[in-house]
Amino acid sequence: MPPKPTPGSPQDWLSRARGKLLLARQPLPDGGYWEDLCYMAQQAAELAIKAVYQHYGWRFVFVHDLAQLLDGLDDHGLEIPEDIRDAEKLTVYATQMRYPGTSGFTTEADYVLVQSIAEAVVTWAGDIIHG
Repeated sequence: MPPKPTPGSPQDWLSRARGKLLLARQPLPDGGYWEDLCYMAQQAAELAIKAVYQHYGWRFVFVHDLAQLLDGLDDHGLEIPEDIRDAEKLTVYATQMRYPGTSGFTTEADYVLVQSIAEAVVTWAGDIIHG
């Protein structure tokens, strides 16, 4: 029996990506951490990339590793622009940066860069999905 397709339309996945991006844009609250907003930005990029998989009907692995996900798209013959490849830098925010004591602190400048990359990925995915 073949595996079941991943649920959700490309638009559903992209909508979730945009929702995470909205959360990532929130002002940092007192006592908050920049890496938590970066995590939301990483999630936005991840969901946007997975929306592209859904658009083409390609299966993907449920991982946070954006390099692996982008490589999979590349393996399917989709050309990945260089600025979108920058999303690989965001994986760390879904892994070790989420937990205390595993890495240094994230700065506001780091956050601005991460946010910019995530926005580019979500826009890129939207352009693919909506033509």
